[in-house]
Amino acid sequence: LVLELNQVIIPTYGTVPDQQNLHTPEWVDFDDKTDSLFFKDGQRRIDFVLVYEDENKKMTHKRSDRKKQKRKRQVYESNLINNGLHLEATRSVLDEKLIFVKVHAPWEVLCTYAEVMHIKLPLQHNDLKTRDSAFNWFSRLFRVDENIIKPEQEFFTAPFQKEHLSNFYIQDKDTFFNPATRSRIVHFILSRVEYATKNNVKKFGINKLLDAGIYKAAFPLHDVSLVLVTKIQFDMEKCRFTCFRGEKKITFLLHRKYYGEKIGIYFAWLGFYTNMLTVAAVVGVGCFLYGCLTKDNCTWSQEVCDPNIGGNIIMCPQCDKVCTYWNLTITCESSKVTTFTASISSTHVVSLILSVIRIVTFFLEFWKRRQAELEYEWDTVEFLEQEEQVRPEYEARCTHVVVNEITQVRDILITGDGYCYRHAWLNMNILLAFPWQILLIIASVVGIIVYRLSVFLVFSAKLSQHISGTEAIRKYLTPQTATSVTASLISFVVIMILNIIYEKVAILITDLELPRTQTDYENSLTTKMFLFQFVNYYSSCFYIAFFKGKFVGHPGSPVYWLGKYRNEECDPGGCLLELTTQLAIIVGGKAIWNNIQEVLLPLVKNLIGRYSSAARSEKVVPLIQFGFVTLFVASFPLAPLLALINNMLEIRLDAWKLTTQFRRMVPQKAQDIGAWQPILQGIAILAVVTNAMIIAFTSDMIPRLVYYWSFSVPPYGTHSSHTMKGYINSTLSVFNISDFKNASKPLSPWFGNQMTCRQVYRDLRYPPGHQHQYEHNIYYWHVTAAKLAFIIVMEHVIYFVKFIISYVIPDVSQKTKSKVKREKYLTQKLLHENDLKGMKKNMGKIADKIIKGADSTFRPKDE
Repeated sequence: LVLELNQVIIPTYGTVPDQQNLHTPEWVDFDDKTDSLFFKDGQRRIDFVLVYEDENKKMTHKRSDRKKQKRKRQVYESNLINNGLHLEATRSVLDEKLIFVKVHAPWEVLCTYAEVMHIKLPLQHNDLKTRDSAFNWFSRLFRVDENIIKPEQEFFTAPFQKEHLSNFYIQDKDTFFNPATRSRIVHFILSRVEYATKNNVKKFGINKLLDAGIYKAAFPLHDVSLVLVTKIQFDMEKCRFTCFRGEKKITFLLHRKYYGEKIGIYFAWLGFYTNMLTVAAVVGVGCFLYGCLTKDNCTWSQEVCDPNIGGNIIMCPQCDKVCTYWNLTITCESSKVTTFTASISSTHVVSLILSVIRIVTFFLEFWKRRQAELEYEWDTVEFLEQEEQVRPEYEARCTHVVVNEITQVRDILITGDGYCYRHAWLNMNILLAFPWQILLIIASVVGIIVYRLSVFLVFSAKLSQHISGTEAIRKYLTPQTATSVTASLISFVVIMILNIIYEKVAILITDLELPRTQTDYENSLTTKMFLFQFVNYYSSCFYIAFFKGKFVGHPGSPVYWLGKYRNEECDPGGCLLELTTQLAIIVGGKAIWNNIQEVLLPLVKNLIGRYSSAARSEKVVPLIQFGFVTLFVASFPLAPLLALINNMLEIRLDAWKLTTQFRRMVPQKAQDIGAWQPILQGIAILAVVTNAMIIAFTSDMIPRLVYYWSFSVPPYGTHSSHTMKGYINSTLSVFNISDFKNASKPLSPWFGNQMTCRQVYRDLRYPPGHQHQYEHNIYYWHVTAAKLAFIIVMEHVIYFVKFIISYVIPDVSQKTKSKVKREKYLTQKLLHENDLKGMKKNMGKIADKIIKGADSTFRPKDE
């Protein structure tokens, strides 16, 4: 490839032509055709546009600097012309300083670089007839209606070769290379043409010229006749724009032929994922509605609200000195709300099994099949091995040439010293950056915890919790609820701020890493950004689910944070409601903020200057959403519904931005979703563990089942049959108020003649006066054993089902395999066997001539 680059792409590489030998673009006046995609002659298509400010009219730089910039630009444009490109310059009618240079790649240049870049182009129509797979009935549910969008005509393709031009399916030279391919070829040339040589160091590429301010912009043009849309509709993974201009209706497919395979695979994945969310949303809504309908039948909630049961239970203070004794009936409304998501045990189990197995396993397995089909249809099966080129940033740093042991072709690498220095510098930055990021996240989480502990004291003092409460708002606005909601809002704001910092750090580290190809760069950046945002988004949720209220001690011996703040306790029903509140605020707030940002940010930036591309933080937004949908679905069954609504809006906003607010991006190849695939697989595995642990440790399902089957009947219980009656009184541990320490003894007076209070969280301890008072009782150990057994059994069952599903569903359908084999056969037959036949034919003629010559030489003279 390097030899090809030196011979084809940059024939003047290492030299700078003299001023009199420079080629200049053809100057033309604006022809008043604002929607035109062609040069002034109306024949040559505009494949790219370069924008620069006239150096003679610049007033911001020194004259010598302006001359240097002009010289570099002239050399660069001259080398572009030397490489076969056609240039046409036009001065802006709105700003005389701006000059637009239109770039056109003629047929010969396109053919040359298509061969250099190993671009696959059509050979002949697909003549293969195959039977549909047994799994097509399922995937067909998520396909586009062929009556609405007719499927594209399929071709067998092969890497382009000029010498076999006649074997390729060429009906029209103007449409043989689609707009995305033309723009990608031109950008390939622009990124590698030289403009200066200084101290034997070659400087080349449009990116460096943009960074230096020599050019202000470089982009392919939008096809205005297709992107002026007033109504946008989408079907599945293909984006269908329905445009109404007067009475004329235009249907436009937004996919790889316009924006390239990278944008196409994004919309394909997002559409496929959004349709699969429909199933999960139905399951989640069903679980939620079932909880709403059965909440009044929940025995333990009825006992909390019963004045004869909950009204006679006095709870111990939840903080030192300031907090007061309070009545259990105050949590009546919150206990009813908790039943929405945890009314009965089967709700969690159904939510876990259906959501994790159906969303994660079926989604990932059928996406692999769909991705394999797209790889074949979009000619990216062997993209990484054949077409992907070295990044210009990497190529500019390479000064050493070696022979690739696989291909036996000369390859470019960084010198040994530079390689070692770069990686030593990179490792040092990673060692400094990652701990700093983790410490920053930990600091933010600790800050929120300290806020919870401090504000809870204030709310406990201000929101008085006397036994005889009369205000209606007090039913819902408890100190625990007020603290949870405000802390969740503050946590959301902190998360949004830290995301900005993490994005910049991830980009900086990846740039220092200097990946060799664009795919390597994207995968490395995506992985870093996801790791940062994973900890940033989920740390507070993991704290509430698995740590809050688990290490609080008991009223006579509480556990303190930093030796000052008493550890947080959960509601009598556990921390599930607080976890649900946290998830609702983060998931809902994130969706609202992202959509507002996606609408307002491009509009504001376009008031200043044309917006060029989407924010890089959007690379991991679907992954973070996928994590919320799967990791915590047992506590928030409505998460799939919110994700579904958000994605339906997200697809339309993305298309609106791409077509109306962004310059047309340079089309890029992409074989698959890259680093997303292993990240999704990792989330799927982790989701099984987190949901099982949420059911076991965060929810109240296991203690209720243990009580129902073991402790409600003899020998531990007094009821004659299995029942949930007496559950509240049995699980709230008793504490003698005389055992309070002076540091934690409440200042408020005691109400009534009772000498005991109940612990807020179900810690299951022996009562005072027992020989093992305040130690964990046998109920606690039964519950702990049941929780561990549930986690082990549930994980193994789900992992086994996932394995069976993954094994049964093949990653590549038999139809796609047959097409790939047929394509390889045709490539071998048309491109190689024809050459052999021609060679044999020529060799036969030569042999006949040799034989005739031999006969004439040895023939007797007398004849």
